[in-house]
Amino acid sequence: MAVQCESCLSLQERMQSSGHRLRDVEQHQPLLSGGEEEVASGRVWFIQDSCGMVCAFMTWFLVMYAEFVVNFVMLLPSKSFWYSLINGMAFNFLAVLALTSHLRTMLTDPGAVPKGNATKEYMESLQLKPGEVIYKCPKCCSIKPERAHHCSICKRCIRKMDHHCPWVNNCVGENNQRFFVLFTMYIASISLHALCLSGFHFFTCVKVQWNECSDFSPPVAVMLLIFLCLEALLFLTFTAVMFGTQIHSICNDETEIERLKNEKPTWERRVRWEGMKAVFGSPPSLLWFNPFAGLRLRRLLMVRAWKGGAEFSV
Repeated sequence: MAVQCESCLSLQERMQSSGHRLRDVEQHQPLLSGGEEEVASGRVWFIQDSCGMVCAFMTWFLVMYAEFVVNFVMLLPSKSFWYSLINGMAFNFLAVLALTSHLRTMLTDPGAVPKGNATKEYMESLQLKPGEVIYKCPKCCSIKPERAHHCSICKRCIRKMDHHCPWVNNCVGENNQRFFVLFTMYIASISLHALCLSGFHFFTCVKVQWNECSDFSPPVAVMLLIFLCLEALLFLTFTAVMFGTQIHSICNDETEIERLKNEKPTWERRVRWEGMKAVFGSPPSLLWFNPFAGLRLRRLLMVRAWKGGAEFSV
């Protein structure tokens, strides 16, 4: 058993075993004397990052703006009851799913490795064979599993980290990638729906007086609709591309970081449906599209997960 550390690892012991992966480590930082437990299952994970919190707030604000324009500028003033009812139910339902997916992505532990678990006691409990090597992250002092990468914003190593997304104020990793995929899919859906409704509303209102198709004055209604179209077009392009990228990565069992670093797989790849089942669950069902699945209401008590860090748990 060995840890990549100057005091306990000789040159011959730096050979990689079949179950471990070579990593760059720090030679002069000693192991911690005490480990820190991972955030308990069922607790809320939240990253205290100013940029991420602003981006997350902007996401909710823009969705609420779209809700306002669609409902109060286009649908409620419409003279067609069924047109307003059907489109209103569809748009608001998709918006609820999108915001729920956003919350689940932001408040779910993406797969953080326990911080500071590279202790002598923990290493002895692993019962490794002679010559096997484990590697320690020099930044969070944790034993780094295969396919884990350190996030400088979350200040943790994340299992199967794909990337850190400021719009959800969290890393996209092993435990929350499913919710991130749903978030991009539902945002793209409501963006496309908003574009279609805006186009139809413009087409309808040019035939009649604007005062007859909106409770707002014509200049105000036009400005609101133009801004909504620009927002919907931007979000549709971004989320549709991100959705396709995520599906491609899942089907190839390769994260974005692994693709950018051109890392050769040392694991058995799950391709296509096997990869989808690993992320969304098996067997395929409508639960794949339900961001509420597995959600349990718990008593929320705000406590610090660790001192001097970037996240807290509930």
